[in-house]
Amino acid sequence: MSITARPGPPAPLGWVLAATAAASLIVALDQLVVATALQTIRHDLGASMAGLEWTVNAFSLSFAALMIPGAELGDRIGRKRAYLLGLIVFALASAACALAPNVGTLIAARVVQGAGGALILPASLALLTAATPGHRRGTVMGIYAAVTGLAVVGGPLVGGAVAQGLAWQWIFWINVPLIALVLVVASAKLTEEKGGSTRPDLLGLLLAAGSMCAIVWGLVRSGAAGWSGAEVVGTLTGGAVLLAACIGWELRARRPMLPMRLFGNRSFAAGNLSALLLTASLFATVFFLAQFLQVALGNSPLGAGVRFLPWTVPLFFVAPVAGRLQDRIGARVLISAGLALQGAGLVWLAVAAHRHGPYGEMAAALMASGVGTSMAMPAQQTAVMSAAPPSSMGKAAGTFNTVRQVGGALGIAVAAAVFAAHGSDRSPADFTDGFTAAIATTAVLAFAGAVTGLFAPGRAKRTGAGTDADAGAGSRTGAGPGAETHDGAAAKSAGVEGEFDVR
Repeated sequence: MSITARPGPPAPLGWVLAATAAASLIVALDQLVVATALQTIRHDLGASMAGLEWTVNAFSLSFAALMIPGAELGDRIGRKRAYLLGLIVFALASAACALAPNVGTLIAARVVQGAGGALILPASLALLTAATPGHRRGTVMGIYAAVTGLAVVGGPLVGGAVAQGLAWQWIFWINVPLIALVLVVASAKLTEEKGGSTRPDLLGLLLAAGSMCAIVWGLVRSGAAGWSGAEVVGTLTGGAVLLAACIGWELRARRPMLPMRLFGNRSFAAGNLSALLLTASLFATVFFLAQFLQVALGNSPLGAGVRFLPWTVPLFFVAPVAGRLQDRIGARVLISAGLALQGAGLVWLAVAAHRHGPYGEMAAALMASGVGTSMAMPAQQTAVMSAAPPSSMGKAAGTFNTVRQVGGALGIAVAAAVFAAHGSDRSPADFTDGFTAAIATTAVLAFAGAVTGLFAPGRAKRTGAGTDADAGAGSRTGAGPGAETHDGAAAKSAGVEGEFDVR
């Protein structure tokens, strides 16, 4: 299939939402779908525990490291073009995963999958934001977040069902026909978008990719190598140095890869920081809950996946409603209240596990946590994307998704250290002790996110008839003589508080 990216009239919002949400679902699902299939993969390929670990981590590592470079590439060659290219790379890598004869090949294919995802997500989120009028962003992002959130907690269910009912290879084969369908729809319906056409900030790209690679490497290796080990200390320190160098360079660069002024916008900063803490809490909980349900409670992979459903269902129903509410009440209430409810549900889950309570009690706790997550996720996405001018939407989306990947790795690493200090996998009782402590830690992360959400903007007030124009037009290639004027106005309005006055 050839990649077409011709400028044209705005695509219908429904088609844009369907195509971008479907791609986000596929990418997010593949990040966690292997969680409940790892033991089957281990038996089939004769993999070691370290090999299994890298089956998960290889995806996250390349995904996080290449997200911002992927966003920059999309801004330069066109976001639709980058989105379609990413889908093709992801489909080919999925086929390679399914055909892998050994764990080394599987890990290499997962690296390529992560690279494809790093092209898809920033481009899809930027395309969707540009196609959505400002006054409808909350509603649309609520639907988008619901679909993505379903993948995060539905991954273990799908992985368990496929591994137990078919074969583990089908968790990757299923991507190929799904992506083929999305490619057909996206090629026909999406309209090209581009960011700036300035010379690429190559040093900024290298520093950003290097810092994220080192930080995520250190976090994912902290459990096996130990926090005080030379490998972990060295990579985390090197990552911090590279990140500081990246920030310093971006502040001085004439054409920065990521305009650092965006971090001075409280909507952008609060949305990203709260997203980091939400994802840290969410991924760590998914990681340990999938094991707790099997090791401590004796469920099969499919049975464990089914028991995630009380967490999954609220994401599908609550996130769209929360998105509509955000259009009226703003991001602050939804982020803070949502993360507080997520934390309260996790405290309840930890207490129920410690008391060896019935699954019904744990299901109620999971549902409360899921409702809270569903409230906060769309508000975070909208807060971040609304703060960026059209020319920087790809970079804003890349930053937001990078922050979430780092948050996921951070949450699992911190919770794993707490688990190791309080329990082990030697017996169901020991696992329960460690699980209780780890889930209490994820609750603390959620509560910290609720505090950062207080700095997000409150209810938005329209400033004039042209306020939402920038949300729908973007910096569309070939949009006509008014496009340049529009971009300039949008960039000015985004410099302090985005496109709205915030009270």
